[in-house]
Amino acid sequence: MFAIISTDGKQYHVAQGETIRLARIRAEPGDAFETDQVLAIGGEESELKLGKPVIVGAKVQGTILQHGRDKKVIVFKRKRRKTYRRKYGHRQAHTLVKIDKIIAKAPAAKKVAPEKTASEKAAVKKTAAKKAATTKAVPKKAAPKKAAAKKTTTNKAADKKSTDE
Repeated sequence: MFAIISTDGKQYHVAQGETIRLARIRAEPGDAFETDQVLAIGGEESELKLGKPVIVGAKVQGTILQHGRDKKVIVFKRKRRKTYRRKYGHRQAHTLVKIDKIIAKAPAAKKVAPEKTASEKAAVKKTAAKKAATTKAVPKKAAPKKAAAKKTTTNKAADKKSTDE
């Protein structure tokens, strides 16, 4: 049985009993490693299960063996005719993990309701037809427009005189 897992933006093909090298994990050697980011599982009865994007309920469990650093990578920069040279190195940290178990739980099957008989189906159709017949669309009445009272300039002047007195 094998699985394809995703961790730190990378995908790994793992099998039970295999040792893989992952990017550095903040855990001590001997601690448990577990991920539920299982993208695919295969090998059992030659059936391949793919996730969308992950398989629900599937897990990969392992044990952290040790931490280490890779070989040094030399980075050399140079620009011709400019006397520009830079040389530096880098050692990437990694963690060795031994895969102990691949658990492929399938989600619980949905309960299927027993099929209805022909008489029950007919009764359901009749009640649906009655409901549709009783609910009729009522046309909406247009609301009457309210006429806005406009004051003329003479009315404003009259109002002003009456308030002054």
